[in-house]
Amino acid sequence: MSTRGNGRARITARVATAVGLGLGFVLDRILGDPARYHPVAGLGRYARALEAVLYRDSRVSGVVHHGAVVVPLVAVTALAQRTARSPIPRVLLTAAATWTVVGGRSLVREGETIAAQLERGDLAAAREQVTHLVGRDPRHLDPGGVSRAVVESLAENTSDAVVAPLLWGAALGVPGLVGYRAVNTLDAMIGHRSPRYHRFGWAGARVDDLANLVPSRVAAALAVALAPTVGGRRRDALRAWRRDAFRHPSPNAGPVEAAFAGALGVTLGGVNHYAGRVEHRAELGDGPAPTVADLPRAARLATLVAWAAGGVSVAVGVALAFVPTPRRRRRR
Repeated sequence: MSTRGNGRARITARVATAVGLGLGFVLDRILGDPARYHPVAGLGRYARALEAVLYRDSRVSGVVHHGAVVVPLVAVTALAQRTARSPIPRVLLTAAATWTVVGGRSLVREGETIAAQLERGDLAAAREQVTHLVGRDPRHLDPGGVSRAVVESLAENTSDAVVAPLLWGAALGVPGLVGYRAVNTLDAMIGHRSPRYHRFGWAGARVDDLANLVPSRVAAALAVALAPTVGGRRRDALRAWRRDAFRHPSPNAGPVEAAFAGALGVTLGGVNHYAGRVEHRAELGDGPAPTVADLPRAARLATLVAWAAGGVSVAVGVALAFVPTPRRRRRR
C-alpha cells in the first residue's frame, strides 16, 4: 500500500476509534454497567488467582504480578484492534470496550440511591449502600459523614472511572481503555497500605498514580469550568484546587476533590475510619460540610463533567487522526 493509502487508513482507523468512544460513552449513560458477567469482575478473579501463585512480601513480586495481569490484556486487545481494520468493526469493538470500562452512570445512580435513603431517614440503609463507593467503616458515619463520603467518591471516581479511561482510549484505543482499567482495578485491590500489600502493592499504586496524573487534572479543570452549573463560582473552585489539592494524601484525588469542593461551596476532608485505623484528612474547600441537600448538586456536577470528558475524548481522538506520523527513511 502507498504512503498516501497508509495515511488514509490510519486516519480512518483513528476516527472510527473516536466514534466508538462516543458511542460507548452514550451506552454507559443509558445502560450503566453490565448487570451480569461484568468483565471487570472477571479481571479481579484473574488477578486474585495470579496473586495466590505469585505473592511474596516484596516489591519485585508485586511488579511481576502487575505485569502478569496487565501485559497480556493489553497485548490481546491490541491484536483485536489491529484485526478490526474496517471502520464498523473498529467502532463496535471500541464502543463495547468503552461501555465495559466506563462507570459514570452507575456511580451517579449509587449517589442518587444514597440521597434518597438519607432523605427518608434510613441511615442504616445509607450506611450499607455507601460501602459500594468507599472503604470506610460505615458504623462511624452519621448523615453528614455519609454525605461527605458520597461527594468525595463522586469527585474521585468521576476522574478514575470516566475521565481517565476515556482519555486513555482517545490516545491508545482499546488497549488504552482495557490497560487503564486493569491498572486502576489493581490499585483498588492491592494498592492500599495494609501490612499484606505495603510492598506487594507498591507497583499497583505507583503505576495508577502515573496513569491518572493527567486525567485527574483534566477532571479538575472541567469541574472548575462547570462550577456555575451547580451554583458555584469558577474562581472558588480554582482557588480550592490550587490551595488545597496538595494536602490530600493522593496526588490525583486531591485536585479533583478540591475542585469539586470549591465548585459546590462545601468543605471536604476530615476524620475517616477504616478497619483498624483512623485517618485524619486535611480539609479541602471553604464553606460548611456537605449535607444530603448537596448530593443532587454533586451528582449533577459529576454528570456534567462526564459528558464534557466524553466530548473532549472524542475531539482528542479525531485530532490525533490528523497528526502526521514520522516518515521512515528508506535504506539505500
